[in-house]
Amino acid sequence: MNQSLRLIAITLFVCHLATDTQAENAKHLFILSGQSNMAGLKPAESFTPAVETRFGSENVIVVHDALGGQPIRRWHKAWKPTKDQNPKSIGDLYDRLMKKVDAARKNHDLASVTFIWMQGERDAREQNTAVYANSLTGIYDQVSQDLKRDDVNFVIGRLSDFDMENKKYKDWTKIRDVQVDVAKKHPRGAWVNTDDLNDGVNRKGKSIQNDLHYSADGYKILGERFAEAAITLIEKQH
Repeated sequence: MNQSLRLIAITLFVCHLATDTQAENAKHLFILSGQSNMAGLKPAESFTPAVETRFGSENVIVVHDALGGQPIRRWHKAWKPTKDQNPKSIGDLYDRLMKKVDAARKNHDLASVTFIWMQGERDAREQNTAVYANSLTGIYDQVSQDLKRDDVNFVIGRLSDFDMENKKYKDWTKIRDVQVDVAKKHPRGAWVNTDDLNDGVNRKGKSIQNDLHYSADGYKILGERFAEAAITLIEKQH
């Protein structure tokens, strides 16, 4: 082998080692956001242990940012009303979320990104079904564009069976249907059932049945289900 070919071979070998090292050090990023039932979830209870068990604690980044009682427009920057609405805040909670994401992922290569969403109660109450699907995919697109990736996984927590007769929240079942439809149509989507999570004893020690919010055990189970869905989507990529 002449000197030029030897130099090329050495260069390729070094590049290969660098690529392998980069891949080994890449992190799996999990972004969890939404309103009260996402706020009630404590990742450290069940979600983070599950993904760390699968991928290793050194290979996982979990970002959790949620705020109770909030409509999806506070995350979807291009949200447009279909009726007489004049909201004050659009997209501000998304900006807050991404500040946390950017800080957490700084100086890290990413092996995968999974966006996990638990929200919809407020939009069911405000009867915003007509724009909810577009808002869901819009937030996903924002995350994909901001992270410069076309392989972001998307897990949606479906609203529970709290108001299946649509008495208190007129669009409850409609929002549920939209969430499942978006998840099924999305090439990297999945949805998680929460119908059995709102009975039992809540974090304050109060007995609940078919509640808007989940029981203490329900939130732990929700974390496990989110983790399972996320892991399944990630493993499909490899």
